[in-house]
Amino acid sequence: MARARASTRLVDRLVSWSPVLFLGSLAALTYWLDAQVQPPPPRIDGNLRHDPDMVIEQFRAQSFGADGGVRQSLAAASARHFPDDGSVDFTAPAITLTEPARPKVSLEAAEGTLSGDRETIVLRGKVRATQEAASGRDKVQAAQGPVTLTTEWLRLQPKKGRADTDHPVTIEEPRGIIRSVGLVLDNEAHTLKLTSRVSGTIEPGHLPK
Repeated sequence: MARARASTRLVDRLVSWSPVLFLGSLAALTYWLDAQVQPPPPRIDGNLRHDPDMVIEQFRAQSFGADGGVRQSLAAASARHFPDDGSVDFTAPAITLTEPARPKVSLEAAEGTLSGDRETIVLRGKVRATQEAASGRDKVQAAQGPVTLTTEWLRLQPKKGRADTDHPVTIEEPRGIIRSVGLVLDNEAHTLKLTSRVSGTIEPGHLPK
């Protein structure tokens, strides 16, 4: 029973910071990319292919708070815009969210694609989302340390507050680890469903009393 309660608390922490919240910044930041150049007129020859019309190497975009500090940042080894469907492909995207009085959150992957309608983000290859340990007055959460989610494929729908994968996923924090095949996160409902083959371990010294 204690181990079940500990696993539930670990899942609750994941839902509380929800990577969907900060990945919404990715959709906003990429509008900057679209505004950099005017795409050429479409070719009216029936041969519109999925070819990039713009490639930016060492792409970086940032948004700032009222105090001048960086709140959201997106960096990538390259960004490619495709005029046929408006999508944007990123190589080695790295996203960081820093909000006042909240732990820093970061996410990275080998590749990422933002859909042309800005509704869906798909991350592929070594996807890793991390919330750092809290500091300052939040001593309880600081003692619990960082929370990390890893998988190989993750789809996000920021406006709907949803994230899902049908790939193996691992959730870790200093007190324990949970593994599953498949995950559905609904930020609006504050629920996290681990789809199948769920297993985990909690260190005896970290079991709740």
